[in-house]
Amino acid sequence: MPPVRDHLLARGPLAEKANDFLGKAWERGWLPPPVLDPEELWAFAAKAHGARAEAAEHGGRSAQDVADFRERLARMIAAIEAEADLNPLGRAMAWGQLARVVKNRLAFGALWLERPELLDTPLAPPIIVIGHMRSGTTRIHTLLAADPAHSHTRYCDAYHPVPARFGMNRVKAAVELAMLGLLNPWMQSIHPMAPAKVEEELAWISAALHHSIYESQWHIPAYSAWSEARDPAPVYREFRRILQTDAAHRGIAGKPRVMKVPAFSEDLATILALFPQARLVIAERDQAAVLKSAVSLAANQMAIQSDSCCLDAIAARWRHKIALRDGRMAEVLADWHGPVARARFDALNDDWESAIARVYAELGLPLTPEALAAMRKVMAASEGGHHHAHAEQLARFAGAD
Repeated sequence: MPPVRDHLLARGPLAEKANDFLGKAWERGWLPPPVLDPEELWAFAAKAHGARAEAAEHGGRSAQDVADFRERLARMIAAIEAEADLNPLGRAMAWGQLARVVKNRLAFGALWLERPELLDTPLAPPIIVIGHMRSGTTRIHTLLAADPAHSHTRYCDAYHPVPARFGMNRVKAAVELAMLGLLNPWMQSIHPMAPAKVEEELAWISAALHHSIYESQWHIPAYSAWSEARDPAPVYREFRRILQTDAAHRGIAGKPRVMKVPAFSEDLATILALFPQARLVIAERDQAAVLKSAVSLAANQMAIQSDSCCLDAIAARWRHKIALRDGRMAEVLADWHGPVARARFDALNDDWESAIARVYAELGLPLTPEALAAMRKVMAASEGGHHHAHAEQLARFAGAD
Protein backbone atom coordinates (compact mmCIF):
# COMPACT_ATOMS: atom_id res chain seq x y z
CA MET A 1 0.00 0.00 0.00
CA PRO A 2 1.28 3.52 -0.75
CA PRO A 3 1.88 5.89 2.16
CA VAL A 4 -0.83 8.38 3.04
CA ARG A 5 -0.65 11.43 0.80
CA ASP A 6 -1.05 13.99 3.56
CA HIS A 7 -0.78 17.13 1.41
CA LEU A 8 -0.81 18.09 -2.26
CA LEU A 9 2.96 18.58 -2.46
CA ALA A 10 3.86 15.35 -0.69
CA ARG A 11 6.81 13.33 -2.03
CA GLY A 12 7.39 9.62 -1.68
CA PRO A 13 10.32 8.42 0.47
CA LEU A 14 12.27 6.99 -2.49
CA ALA A 15 12.02 10.28 -4.38
CA GLU A 16 13.47 12.06 -1.34
CA LYS A 17 16.36 9.60 -1.14
CA ALA A 18 17.04 9.72 -4.88
CA ASN A 19 17.04 13.51 -4.84
CA ASP A 20 19.48 13.64 -1.90
CA PHE A 21 21.77 11.04 -3.48
CA LEU A 22 21.96 12.79 -6.85
CA GLY A 23 22.70 16.13 -5.22
CA LYS A 24 25.58 14.64 -3.24
CA ALA A 25 26.85 12.60 -6.20
CA TRP A 26 27.10 15.68 -8.40
CA GLU A 27 28.55 17.88 -5.67
CA ARG A 28 31.26 15.33 -4.79
CA GLY A 29 32.07 14.34 -8.35
CA TRP A 30 30.81 10.78 -8.14
CA LEU A 31 28.57 11.34 -11.18
CA PRO A 32 28.51 14.04 -13.85
CA PRO A 33 25.43 16.25 -13.68
CA PRO A 34 23.18 16.10 -16.77
CA VAL A 35 23.70 18.94 -19.21
CA LEU A 36 20.48 20.53 -20.44
CA ASP A 37 21.67 21.97 -23.72
CA PRO A 38 20.05 21.54 -27.15
CA GLU A 39 23.29 20.79 -28.97
CA GLU A 40 24.43 18.32 -26.32
CA LEU A 41 21.13 16.47 -26.57
CA TRP A 42 21.35 16.34 -30.37
CA ALA A 43 24.93 15.05 -30.20
CA PHE A 44 23.90 12.35 -27.73
CA ALA A 45 20.98 11.18 -29.86
CA ALA A 46 22.86 11.45 -33.16
CA LYS A 47 25.57 8.96 -32.19
CA ALA A 48 23.36 6.02 -33.14
CA HIS A 49 22.91 7.40 -36.67
CA GLY A 50 26.42 8.52 -37.49
CA ALA A 51 26.72 10.33 -40.81
CA ARG A 52 22.99 9.83 -41.47
CA ALA A 53 21.87 11.85 -38.44
CA GLU A 54 21.05 14.98 -40.45
CA ALA A 55 19.07 12.96 -42.98
CA ALA A 56 17.21 11.27 -40.11
CA GLU A 57 16.27 14.65 -38.66
CA HIS A 58 14.59 15.56 -41.96
CA GLY A 59 13.14 12.12 -42.75
CA GLY A 60 9.43 12.41 -43.61
CA ARG A 61 9.29 16.04 -42.45
CA SER A 62 9.07 19.46 -44.06
CA ALA A 63 11.69 22.13 -43.42
CA GLN A 64 9.06 24.01 -41.38
CA ASP A 65 8.50 21.02 -39.10
CA VAL A 66 12.24 20.53 -38.61
CA ALA A 67 12.75 24.20 -37.73
CA ASP A 68 9.73 24.22 -35.39
CA PHE A 69 11.12 21.36 -33.33
CA ARG A 70 14.57 22.94 -33.10
CA GLU A 71 13.09 26.21 -31.86
CA ARG A 72 10.82 24.43 -29.40
CA LEU A 73 13.73 22.50 -27.91
CA ALA A 74 15.84 25.64 -27.45
CA ARG A 75 12.96 27.59 -25.88
CA MET A 76 11.95 24.68 -23.66
CA ILE A 77 15.42 24.33 -22.21
CA ALA A 78 15.76 28.09 -21.75
CA ALA A 79 12.48 28.13 -19.79
CA ILE A 80 13.56 25.19 -17.66
CA GLU A 81 16.83 26.89 -16.75
CA ALA A 82 15.23 30.30 -16.09
CA GLU A 83 11.97 29.32 -14.37
CA ALA A 84 11.59 25.69 -13.33
CA ASP A 85 14.01 25.62 -10.35
CA LEU A 86 14.43 21.87 -10.67
CA ASN A 87 15.98 19.84 -7.87
CA PRO A 88 18.57 17.17 -8.75
CA LEU A 89 15.95 14.46 -9.34
CA GLY A 90 13.91 16.85 -11.47
CA ARG A 91 16.94 17.79 -13.52
CA ALA A 92 17.75 14.14 -14.13
CA MET A 93 14.15 13.43 -15.11
CA ALA A 94 14.05 16.44 -17.43
CA TRP A 95 17.23 15.32 -19.16
CA GLY A 96 15.86 11.80 -19.51
CA GLN A 97 12.59 12.97 -21.04
CA LEU A 98 14.16 15.39 -23.50
CA ALA A 99 16.92 12.97 -24.47
CA ARG A 100 14.27 10.36 -25.26
CA VAL A 101 12.29 12.88 -27.32
CA VAL A 102 15.30 13.74 -29.50
CA LYS A 103 16.38 10.11 -29.76
CA ASN A 104 12.89 9.04 -30.91
CA ARG A 105 12.74 12.01 -33.28
CA LEU A 106 15.81 10.76 -35.12
CA ALA A 107 14.72 7.12 -34.96
CA PHE A 108 11.39 7.96 -36.59
CA GLY A 109 13.08 10.03 -39.27
CA ALA A 110 15.40 7.16 -40.09
CA LEU A 111 12.44 4.77 -40.23
CA TRP A 112 10.47 7.05 -42.57
CA LEU A 113 13.46 7.38 -44.89
CA GLU A 114 13.63 3.60 -45.08
CA ARG A 115 9.86 3.03 -45.26
CA PRO A 116 8.19 6.15 -46.69
CA GLU A 117 5.04 4.14 -47.44
CA LEU A 118 4.19 4.27 -43.72
CA LEU A 119 3.25 7.92 -44.17
CA ASP A 120 0.74 7.00 -46.85
CA THR A 121 -1.21 4.76 -44.47
CA PRO A 122 -4.94 5.59 -44.81
CA LEU A 123 -6.71 6.00 -41.47
CA ALA A 124 -10.33 5.33 -40.63
CA PRO A 125 -12.07 8.48 -39.32
CA PRO A 126 -11.27 8.63 -35.59
CA ILE A 127 -13.48 9.09 -32.55
CA ILE A 128 -11.95 11.91 -30.51
CA VAL A 129 -12.79 12.48 -26.85
CA ILE A 130 -12.53 16.19 -26.05
CA GLY A 131 -12.54 17.68 -22.59
CA HIS A 132 -10.54 18.98 -19.67
CA MET A 133 -8.14 16.86 -17.73
CA ARG A 134 -10.10 15.21 -14.88
CA SER A 135 -13.48 15.69 -16.56
CA GLY A 136 -14.19 12.01 -17.20
CA THR A 137 -12.32 11.77 -20.51
CA THR A 138 -10.36 8.71 -19.38
CA ARG A 139 -13.49 6.73 -18.53
CA ILE A 140 -15.19 7.64 -21.82
CA HIS A 141 -12.00 6.83 -23.71
CA THR A 142 -11.61 3.45 -22.01
CA LEU A 143 -15.24 2.46 -22.58
CA LEU A 144 -15.23 3.38 -26.26
CA ALA A 145 -11.87 1.67 -26.74
CA ALA A 146 -13.31 -1.56 -25.33
CA ASP A 147 -15.61 -1.84 -28.36
CA PRO A 148 -14.03 -4.47 -30.66
CA ALA A 149 -15.10 -2.37 -33.65
CA HIS A 150 -12.65 0.34 -32.55
CA SER A 151 -8.90 0.60 -32.10
CA HIS A 152 -6.90 2.41 -29.46
CA THR A 153 -3.39 3.34 -28.38
CA ARG A 154 -1.62 1.31 -25.69
CA TYR A 155 0.68 2.74 -23.04
CA CYS A 156 3.68 0.88 -24.45
CA ASP A 157 3.08 2.38 -27.90
CA ALA A 158 2.35 5.85 -26.54
CA TYR A 159 5.56 6.18 -24.55
CA HIS A 160 7.77 3.89 -26.65
CA PRO A 161 6.35 4.65 -30.09
CA VAL A 162 9.17 3.63 -32.40
CA PRO A 163 8.24 0.11 -33.60
CA ALA A 164 10.32 -2.55 -31.87
CA ARG A 165 10.74 -6.27 -32.38
CA PHE A 166 9.89 -9.01 -29.89
CA GLY A 167 7.56 -6.79 -27.86
CA MET A 168 10.44 -4.81 -26.39
CA ASN A 169 8.29 -1.70 -26.09
CA ARG A 170 6.07 -3.57 -23.62
CA VAL A 171 9.11 -4.69 -21.62
CA LYS A 172 10.47 -1.14 -21.50
CA ALA A 173 7.05 0.19 -20.49
CA ALA A 174 6.74 -2.34 -17.66
CA VAL A 175 10.16 -1.45 -16.27
CA GLU A 176 9.45 2.26 -16.64
CA LEU A 177 6.11 2.07 -14.83
CA ALA A 178 7.64 0.02 -12.03
CA MET A 179 10.37 2.62 -11.50
CA LEU A 180 7.93 5.53 -11.69
CA GLY A 181 5.66 3.78 -9.21
CA LEU A 182 8.53 3.52 -6.74
CA LEU A 183 9.39 7.21 -7.12
CA ASN A 184 5.75 8.32 -7.04
CA PRO A 185 3.61 5.93 -4.96
CA TRP A 186 0.41 7.90 -5.74
CA MET A 187 0.82 7.84 -9.52
CA GLN A 188 -1.52 4.91 -10.14
CA SER A 189 -4.27 6.39 -7.98
CA ILE A 190 -4.24 9.62 -9.97
CA HIS A 191 -3.85 8.13 -13.46
CA PRO A 192 -3.85 4.29 -13.61
CA MET A 193 -1.52 2.91 -16.27
CA ALA A 194 -0.33 -0.51 -17.48
CA PRO A 195 1.94 -1.46 -20.41
CA ALA A 196 -0.72 -2.94 -22.71
CA LYS A 197 -3.74 -0.99 -21.45
CA VAL A 198 -5.58 1.86 -23.17
CA GLU A 199 -3.62 5.11 -23.04
CA GLU A 200 -4.11 8.62 -24.37
CA GLU A 201 -1.86 10.04 -27.08
CA LEU A 202 -0.35 12.81 -24.94
CA ALA A 203 3.14 11.39 -25.44
CA TRP A 204 2.79 11.73 -29.22
CA ILE A 205 2.23 15.49 -29.14
CA SER A 206 4.90 15.73 -26.43
CA ALA A 207 7.25 14.05 -28.90
CA ALA A 208 7.01 17.27 -30.93
CA LEU A 209 7.39 19.35 -27.73
CA HIS A 210 3.82 20.51 -27.28
CA HIS A 211 3.71 22.26 -23.91
CA SER A 212 0.95 20.17 -22.33
CA ILE A 213 2.82 17.36 -20.58
CA TYR A 214 5.73 19.56 -19.58
CA GLU A 215 3.75 22.39 -17.96
CA SER A 216 2.10 19.81 -15.71
CA GLN A 217 5.56 18.83 -14.40
CA TRP A 218 7.61 22.03 -14.46
CA HIS A 219 6.97 25.72 -13.82
CA ILE A 220 7.71 27.01 -17.34
CA PRO A 221 5.19 29.83 -17.94
CA ALA A 222 7.32 31.50 -20.63
CA TYR A 223 7.36 28.37 -22.74
CA SER A 224 3.67 27.69 -22.14
CA ALA A 225 2.67 31.20 -23.20
CA TRP A 226 4.86 31.07 -26.31
CA SER A 227 3.64 27.62 -27.33
CA GLU A 228 -0.03 28.43 -26.69
CA ALA A 229 0.26 31.39 -29.06
CA ARG A 230 2.14 29.46 -31.75
CA ASP A 231 0.57 27.59 -34.65
CA PRO A 232 0.50 23.94 -33.45
CA ALA A 233 0.27 22.51 -36.99
CA PRO A 234 3.89 21.15 -37.01
CA VAL A 235 3.20 19.35 -33.72
CA TYR A 236 0.09 17.67 -35.07
CA ARG A 237 1.66 16.78 -38.40
CA GLU A 238 4.26 14.82 -36.42
CA PHE A 239 1.43 13.36 -34.34
CA ARG A 240 -0.31 12.14 -37.49
CA ARG A 241 2.90 10.58 -38.80
CA ILE A 242 3.34 8.65 -35.55
CA LEU A 243 -0.33 7.63 -35.63
CA GLN A 244 0.00 6.31 -39.19
CA THR A 245 3.16 4.40 -38.27
CA ASP A 246 1.54 2.83 -35.20
CA ALA A 247 -1.60 1.91 -37.17
CA ALA A 248 0.41 0.30 -39.97
CA HIS A 249 2.75 -1.54 -37.60
CA ARG A 250 -0.11 -2.97 -35.55
CA GLY A 251 -2.42 -3.60 -38.52
CA ILE A 252 -5.31 -1.53 -37.15
CA ALA A 253 -5.53 1.36 -39.63
CA GLY A 254 -8.96 0.24 -40.84
CA LYS A 255 -10.63 0.59 -37.42
CA PRO A 256 -11.66 3.99 -36.03
CA ARG A 257 -9.08 5.00 -33.43
CA VAL A 258 -10.54 6.26 -30.15
CA MET A 259 -8.21 9.10 -29.17
CA LYS A 260 -8.03 11.38 -26.17
CA VAL A 261 -5.71 14.16 -25.04
CA PRO A 262 -6.99 17.08 -22.93
CA ALA A 263 -4.81 19.45 -24.98
CA PHE A 264 -6.86 18.58 -28.06
CA SER A 265 -9.47 21.04 -26.77
CA GLU A 266 -7.11 24.01 -27.11
CA ASP A 267 -5.92 22.84 -30.54
CA LEU A 268 -9.26 21.61 -31.83
CA ALA A 269 -9.16 23.62 -35.07
CA THR A 270 -5.86 22.00 -36.03
CA ILE A 271 -7.06 18.52 -35.05
CA LEU A 272 -10.21 18.81 -37.16
CA ALA A 273 -8.26 20.12 -40.13
CA LEU A 274 -6.22 16.89 -40.02
CA PHE A 275 -9.23 14.65 -39.32
CA PRO A 276 -12.23 16.36 -40.99
CA GLN A 277 -14.39 13.22 -40.76
CA ALA A 278 -13.84 12.74 -37.03
CA ARG A 279 -16.61 12.03 -34.56
CA LEU A 280 -16.37 14.05 -31.32
CA VAL A 281 -17.36 13.18 -27.77
CA ILE A 282 -17.36 16.17 -25.41
CA ALA A 283 -16.76 15.35 -21.73
CA GLU A 284 -18.44 17.77 -19.32
CA ARG A 285 -17.90 18.27 -15.60
CA ASP A 286 -18.32 21.04 -13.04
CA GLN A 287 -15.33 23.38 -13.44
CA ALA A 288 -14.59 23.60 -9.72
CA ALA A 289 -14.21 19.82 -9.54
CA VAL A 290 -12.06 19.80 -12.67
CA LEU A 291 -9.76 22.48 -11.26
CA LYS A 292 -9.40 20.74 -7.91
CA SER A 293 -8.46 17.43 -9.47
CA ALA A 294 -6.14 19.02 -12.06
CA VAL A 295 -4.25 20.92 -9.36
CA SER A 296 -3.85 17.68 -7.41
CA LEU A 297 -2.38 15.92 -10.45
CA ALA A 298 -0.02 18.74 -11.37
CA ALA A 299 1.12 19.26 -7.78
CA ASN A 300 1.91 15.57 -7.48
CA GLN A 301 4.06 15.69 -10.63
CA MET A 302 5.79 18.98 -9.86
CA ALA A 303 6.61 18.34 -6.21
CA ILE A 304 8.88 15.44 -7.14
CA GLN A 305 10.97 17.61 -9.45
CA SER A 306 11.18 20.95 -7.63
CA ASP A 307 11.55 22.01 -4.01
CA SER A 308 9.92 25.39 -4.59
CA CYS A 309 6.47 24.50 -5.91
CA CYS A 310 3.74 27.07 -5.27
CA LEU A 311 0.16 25.83 -5.04
CA ASP A 312 -1.20 29.27 -5.85
CA ALA A 313 0.84 29.33 -9.07
CA ILE A 314 -0.29 25.82 -9.97
CA ALA A 315 -3.95 26.73 -9.41
CA ALA A 316 -3.55 29.92 -11.45
CA ARG A 317 -2.01 27.95 -14.32
CA TRP A 318 -4.91 25.50 -14.43
CA ARG A 319 -7.58 28.18 -14.12
CA HIS A 320 -5.94 29.74 -17.17
CA LYS A 321 -5.87 26.41 -19.00
CA ILE A 322 -9.53 25.73 -18.35
CA ALA A 323 -10.55 29.18 -19.60
CA LEU A 324 -8.29 28.99 -22.65
CA ARG A 325 -9.51 25.55 -23.66
CA ASP A 326 -13.17 26.39 -23.08
CA GLY A 327 -12.88 29.49 -25.23
CA ARG A 328 -11.06 27.83 -28.10
CA MET A 329 -13.27 24.75 -28.05
CA ALA A 330 -16.49 26.79 -28.09
CA GLU A 331 -15.25 28.86 -31.02
CA VAL A 332 -14.43 25.79 -33.11
CA LEU A 333 -17.58 23.84 -32.23
CA ALA A 334 -19.76 26.78 -33.25
CA ASP A 335 -18.75 26.12 -36.86
CA TRP A 336 -18.45 22.32 -36.67
CA HIS A 337 -21.15 20.31 -38.41
CA GLY A 338 -19.79 16.82 -37.89
CA PRO A 339 -21.12 14.25 -35.38
CA VAL A 340 -20.90 15.40 -31.75
CA ALA A 341 -21.98 13.65 -28.55
CA ARG A 342 -21.83 14.98 -25.00
CA ALA A 343 -21.27 12.99 -21.82
CA ARG A 344 -21.67 14.44 -18.34
CA PHE A 345 -19.37 13.21 -15.57
CA ASP A 346 -22.28 12.82 -13.17
CA ALA A 347 -24.36 10.92 -15.73
CA LEU A 348 -21.53 8.45 -16.25
CA ASN A 349 -21.33 7.98 -12.48
CA ASP A 350 -25.08 7.47 -12.11
CA ASP A 351 -25.72 5.15 -15.07
CA TRP A 352 -22.80 4.68 -17.40
CA GLU A 353 -24.67 2.30 -19.73
CA SER A 354 -27.38 4.84 -20.47
CA ALA A 355 -24.81 7.60 -20.89
CA ILE A 356 -22.77 5.52 -23.35
CA ALA A 357 -25.90 4.48 -25.24
CA ARG A 358 -26.69 8.17 -25.75
CA VAL A 359 -23.15 8.81 -26.99
CA TYR A 360 -23.46 6.02 -29.57
CA ALA A 361 -26.86 7.25 -30.71
CA GLU A 362 -25.65 10.85 -31.09
CA LEU A 363 -22.62 9.68 -33.09
CA GLY A 364 -24.72 7.43 -35.29
CA LEU A 365 -22.83 4.30 -34.24
CA PRO A 366 -24.27 0.86 -33.43
CA LEU A 367 -23.84 -0.23 -29.81
CA THR A 368 -23.50 -3.97 -30.30
CA PRO A 369 -23.95 -6.65 -27.64
CA GLU A 370 -20.25 -7.48 -28.05
CA ALA A 371 -19.28 -3.88 -27.34
CA LEU A 372 -21.55 -3.65 -24.30
CA ALA A 373 -20.21 -6.92 -22.90
CA ALA A 374 -16.63 -5.67 -23.29
CA MET A 375 -17.50 -2.40 -21.57
CA ARG A 376 -19.16 -4.20 -18.66
CA LYS A 377 -16.01 -6.24 -18.23
CA VAL A 378 -13.91 -3.08 -18.14
CA MET A 379 -16.18 -1.43 -15.58
CA ALA A 380 -16.25 -4.53 -13.38
CA ALA A 381 -12.45 -4.67 -13.41
CA SER A 382 -12.22 -1.02 -12.38
CA GLU A 383 -14.43 -1.41 -9.31
CA GLY A 384 -11.46 -2.11 -7.06
CA GLY A 385 -9.03 0.01 -9.05
CA HIS A 386 -6.39 2.41 -7.78
CA HIS A 387 -8.27 5.46 -9.08
CA HIS A 388 -10.73 5.40 -6.17
CA ALA A 389 -7.85 6.38 -3.89
CA HIS A 390 -7.54 9.75 -5.61
CA ALA A 391 -11.12 10.65 -4.70
CA GLU A 392 -10.25 9.80 -1.11
CA GLN A 393 -7.16 12.03 -1.29
CA LEU A 394 -9.20 14.95 -2.62
CA ALA A 395 -11.80 14.48 0.12
CA ARG A 396 -9.03 14.47 2.74
CA PHE A 397 -7.51 17.69 1.37
CA ALA A 398 -10.95 19.34 1.33
CA GLY A 399 -11.40 18.39 4.97
CA ALA A 400 -8.02 19.89 5.81
CA ASP A 401 -9.10 23.18 4.19
